[in-house]
Amino acid sequence: MKNISVTSFIHTIFILAIVVVSLAFYILFNSTQEQRDLQRILRYKSIANTFLLQKELRKNSPALKKLLKKQSLEIVPFEKVKDKIEKYGDTRLDANSIYGRVRVFKVKNSYYIYVERSDYELMLKDNFTLDYTTKLIAIVSIVILLLILVLYIMIIKKLTPLKRLHKEIEDFANGNLNIKISYSGDDEIAKIAKSFDKAIKHIRQLISSKNLFMRNIMHELKTPITTSRIIAESVEDDMAKKILIRSFDRMNELIEDLAQVERITMHNFKVEKKEHLLSDIFNETKKMLFKEEKHFEFNFTNSKIYTDKSLLALVLKNLIDNGIKYSPDSYAKVVVVGNKILVKSKGEKLKEDLSYYLEPFSQEEKRSSGFGLGLYIVSNILEKLGYGFRYRYDKENSENIFEIVLD
Repeated sequence: MKNISVTSFIHTIFILAIVVVSLAFYILFNSTQEQRDLQRILRYKSIANTFLLQKELRKNSPALKKLLKKQSLEIVPFEKVKDKIEKYGDTRLDANSIYGRVRVFKVKNSYYIYVERSDYELMLKDNFTLDYTTKLIAIVSIVILLLILVLYIMIIKKLTPLKRLHKEIEDFANGNLNIKISYSGDDEIAKIAKSFDKAIKHIRQLISSKNLFMRNIMHELKTPITTSRIIAESVEDDMAKKILIRSFDRMNELIEDLAQVERITMHNFKVEKKEHLLSDIFNETKKMLFKEEKHFEFNFTNSKIYTDKSLLALVLKNLIDNGIKYSPDSYAKVVVVGNKILVKSKGEKLKEDLSYYLEPFSQEEKRSSGFGLGLYIVSNILEKLGYGFRYRYDKENSENIFEIVLD
């Protein structure tokens, strides 16, 4: 019941209500069947007594016509129903007196009354359908079912705007920030729609401000950092020179990471999957690394995978970068096993769960451990690609292993 939609729940409730009400009236109708049969027999006895005891009921007399009209009886040709009565007829009443004989037959769902008097014979069809109790049960059941149906239609109509609102929210979640949510009225759904529209406008403004800020700050920082690094090359003290160059390189890497974060978190960021050879993806990764090949290795059997080449290469670049930077031997290895791509590097086991390192760094221990924006970028890209991401530690070889689980 927790996972069922509101609309499906309402459908189910009303279907059950209709079934229960229908079943209740069916049981009630059947429970009064004996009473109706008794009433019908009493009615036929009354009709029979009238024919058998009243002398003035002559053929075509006003008294006879009045009786037929009052009791909803219709004269039918005897020959027309004779075969049906003989074949299917079930005698329900047989009475006689000095004035004649009256017999009542049930043929399927119809009743016929055969009147035999000294001066005439009549075959009468009973057109009386429902007694008062039956009519009351039928009317009440129909009214209640109609009320349930009207109530169902009203509720479904009232909930219809929720479907539209849900579709618009999904469009927004899929990156359509230009969507405008509008809903006329002043009920709860309208209030939710208006509040959500305000939230969208606010989010749109925040994203626009963030993008403008990120672009400006990266642009403003890039030039002085590049200039400072060039100047650092002229420093005579080798130790200071090395520290300065490493610092400026780290700043450049951080700016590149921020640019990547901005790109993959943009609402219009799209994944373009195609078939690619693993060798092509790894060659793309090598171009991004700017590292000597003695620091990394690819171990794989060449095959095709359906992916976004540049994004998967960027993921591998970040993971290999981390492996090279933070392993004692400055070495990382990529191994393909089945539907998994493993990035291995020597080092100590991570102190926290992987989820701890997948957030943008905000604490000193994250920065010092070297898993700040790198793993955050990796996690975001793999999520967009629809791939799994896991971590485990190989105690025997003292290796950190990051696993990319493909489709």
